[in-house]
Amino acid sequence: MPVNAICLDTWAEPPSTLDLPPDAVHVWRVLLDVPESVVGIFFRFLSDDERKRAFRFHFDRDRRRFSVARGALRQILGAYLALEPSAIRFGYSDHGKPFLAGPDTGLDLRFNVSHSDDVALVAVTQGREVGIDVEKLRPEFAGLEIAERFFSPAEVDALRSLPLELQSRGFFNCWTRKEAFVKATGKGLSFPLRAFDVTLVPGEAPKLLRVEGDDPSRWTVLEVVPEPGFAGALVVEGDPVVPQGWQWKPELLPARR
Repeated sequence: MPVNAICLDTWAEPPSTLDLPPDAVHVWRVLLDVPESVVGIFFRFLSDDERKRAFRFHFDRDRRRFSVARGALRQILGAYLALEPSAIRFGYSDHGKPFLAGPDTGLDLRFNVSHSDDVALVAVTQGREVGIDVEKLRPEFAGLEIAERFFSPAEVDALRSLPLELQSRGFFNCWTRKEAFVKATGKGLSFPLRAFDVTLVPGEAPKLLRVEGDDPSRWTVLEVVPEPGFAGALVVEGDPVVPQGWQWKPELLPARR
């Protein structure tokens, strides 16, 4: 089986010391349904800007999910950098992709985060761009009308060719792979979603088939399944890798080796 056919669906407890070699990719599964006391702890990790963003959410559940996802991201990165979660500073690219803006620890750490419903995924690498996306499967959203608006003609044709019972999964395979790719490039929605093709057939190896102005073989695409009823994708710059999946817990994580 080719490396990019690997499906990451196993989540281990992190080791007592964290080590992230340059050729590794770590993916953390974060379950956002935690006690209110934990939400309060993680809310205190956030910057003033992040707290303002949290309070913009109309529903309390969305505020809680955002606060835990951002707090967990800070805690995870702090474990690699040997920093307190609140000490981490984020910057944002012109298209909104977050990056580490300090303090300088000498590590070229790259990361990406995505959350849907009560599940979040955090991908961490060294020196290579990374994008990740997770979506709860919602068959009512996975219509051909939406696919025709956002997918390339080749992807729409591939989706139409699937049996009806596989079209929802095929839709979300495509959606998450496309989202993870544009996040990895750092171009976000400025990168036209019809300017590249991905595989989407359930059981077929995830892959970039075509990218306007780029070599698709420069990127590795992997399937990620955090929970039953969810679809996910990881896109990493460079050679294929076998990712390691860790299960996040609210307890303090170990320091980097």
